[in-house]
This record gives sequence, structure tokens and C-alpha cells, in this order.
Amino acid sequence: MKEMRDVVIVGYLRTAQSRSRPNEPERDVFYKLRADDLLARLLPEVLKRSKVKPEEVDDFLVGAAVGVNENWTYGGRYPILLADLPQTIPAKFVDQQCGSSMAGIHIGFLEIAAGFADTVLVGGMEHMTRNYGAKLRAKEGAISPNPRFLNDKAMQHWDYATLSNMGFTAEKLFTLRDFTKEDMDRWGTRSHNLAEKAQKEGFFKDEILPIEAEQADGSMMVVDRDMAVRAGATYEGMRDLKPAFKEDGVITAGNSSPLNAAATSMILMSKEKAKKKGLKPMATIRSIGFAGVDPTIMGVGPVPASKRALEAIGLKAKDIDYWEINEAFCLVALNCIKELGIDPDRVNVMGGGTAIGHPLGATGNRLVGTLARILQLKGARYGLANACCGGGQGVATIIEREKY
Repeated sequence: MKEMRDVVIVGYLRTAQSRSRPNEPERDVFYKLRADDLLARLLPEVLKRSKVKPEEVDDFLVGAAVGVNENWTYGGRYPILLADLPQTIPAKFVDQQCGSSMAGIHIGFLEIAAGFADTVLVGGMEHMTRNYGAKLRAKEGAISPNPRFLNDKAMQHWDYATLSNMGFTAEKLFTLRDFTKEDMDRWGTRSHNLAEKAQKEGFFKDEILPIEAEQADGSMMVVDRDMAVRAGATYEGMRDLKPAFKEDGVITAGNSSPLNAAATSMILMSKEKAKKKGLKPMATIRSIGFAGVDPTIMGVGPVPASKRALEAIGLKAKDIDYWEINEAFCLVALNCIKELGIDPDRVNVMGGGTAIGHPLGATGNRLVGTLARILQLKGARYGLANACCGGGQGVATIIEREKY
């Protein structure tokens, strides 16, 4: 039996996150580039910047929430082949919805910790313009429930309309908690303000690979910043936005994440190998957590997932210096803050998914990678990243800053 080994993050890189427009594709700056094209540009660069040779990679894990049509990866192999990486690198496709690339981190962590791999490359991708437009919705069977959910009396205890629509799950969760719409709108304003500040100060520059992308008019554009951040966002502006999912609803474009296209990447390595190579890790992965919850209020998922990760290593929420809580909806972050007793000033300090974006399966890498960079910048010790997942799940990862 192999002894558990320390696993470190030695590389992290992503593309900027475009603002997806499924019904107006020409408005998405990435609309002519597929998600796997974005990822294929990213993978060789993250290896190069991290001083890791492609032939050293023992496994490749790629996450996406909708692994159909253009997101179909042939078991994870297509991105490897498109990136012209060695054919000897095995691959796996991972789907845990919004937690997909974080689940990839978890699998890679376990492979290395158990001694079955030394270096694992993790990718994430989602293109919510190209894969979520009318063409996909019109394709029979592309995304459809088992008919039993709708027709079988034994299954009719599930409200499938709510279960399958993330906006409806947030609306339902709102009715079960004592937050106000003002709470959510103010948090959304905060998210945009902090992300705008971080952009101006150049925080994201070192984690974004500029991508040259052809636009609708044939011109070329270098995309090097997240496109959904609202400059000069105000509470009054957020307050007046219309409900996004139901006429009398409270979930709006201002207090929930936009649709996005992006790719993300991360390199995990055994601490022993990183030391031999003379690499300076960004952080050590200390614990992971995952949980299942009522899918009609999937936004509660990060709470039990985080508790599980904390309990596994004997930490309390108060021991965590900084948090990255995915803002699929601002309500998710607010609920997690309240349930776990977190200082709000320690959460999403560079802005959250409401502003930066949430390209579903690609998000997990961004949460963990951005958090590692925040710990370095702040000189802090522990960070916890978490996310809710469609279908009623939560994922969480605890990292510790490496000291040199």
C-alpha cells in the first residue's frame, strides 16, 4: 500500500471569459472559436510556463458541464490531439456540472496522492454561445430528461421544471431563506466593483492567456480580459434590472452569473517531484469535499461539501483566510457565508462569478487557481474554493500557500 503524498499546484492559466450570447452569437468575441480550440491553445502554454515537459504528464482530465455536440471530447482525447501533445497521454472526461473541472482536480489529486501518477494536467471548458443556442435546443434529445420524471407516478414527487432550471432552483431557495433581494443586489454590485478594481490593478493579467480571435466583421481582436464585468456598477442599477426567470422573481442578471465561453487549465504534481525539478508550487492541496443535496435547491451544495473538506483535516471555517465561493447566484454565496459563519470580507475579494463569469465546467479550475494567487498576494495560509452543481451537488477544495 502506497503512502499518501503531498500534491501541489505548479501551474494555472486560463483564457479570458467572453460574454456568451446564444441567440446573438456574433456578439460573443469567442463565437468563431470552439471550446476545444480555446483549450487546445491553452494546454501547451500552461506546460511551457510551468516548465513541465509534455511527456511528463501522466494523465489529462477535462471537465465540461454539457459534453455533447462540440463539447464531446472522445473521452478527453480530442483536446490532447488538438493541442498536439503526446499521444501517450491518457485522458478522461469529467462531468459534475458546474464543479466539473474542480472534480478533475479532485481526481488528479487522488491519483498523485495515492502514488499512481506524478503529474496530472487538468482542463475545463464551456462555450455557452455555441453549445447553448437555438440549434442545440432544437436538436431532439440533445438535453432531455428521462420520460419517467414526467410520466411515472413514482417519480412525480420531483418538480422537474425546478430541478432542471438553475434559475428556478435559486428562486425556490430564496423562498426558504431570510435574505432580501436588496442583499443579493448589493452583493452583485460588490462583485462587479471588486472585479473592475482587480482588472484595473492588473491582478488577472498573469492568469489570462491573450487569445487572438476573429470577429463577426472579419477583424481580429486580442481577448485578454473578462468581458462581463460591468464598469461603474451601482446598487441602483442592479436593483432596477428585470427578473430573469419568472415575472415576479428576484433573480436577475445583476445578482447571478452571466453566460460565458472560456477554457481553464491547471497542473498538479507530487511535491517530491516538484522539489526535484526545482519548481516553486503555488499551493498544496490539503483536502477535498463533495456532497449531494436536494436538486431543487442545488445552491446549498457548497455548505456540506465545505464542511466535509474542513472536517477531513480538522479545520474550522474560521481557520480559512480566503474563500472563493462560486457566484452562480449571489444567493449561493450569501447562504454559504451565513451557514458557515464566514467573514464576508474574506470572500471573493477580486470579484466573483457574477462579474467575472461562470463558464460552467471551466469554473472549478478558475476558483482554485485564482484562490492560490490570492493567498500568495495576501501572504495568507489557507483558502477554500467551492461551488454548487446542477443536479444537487457541491464541491470544495482546501489549499495551503507554499512558503519559500
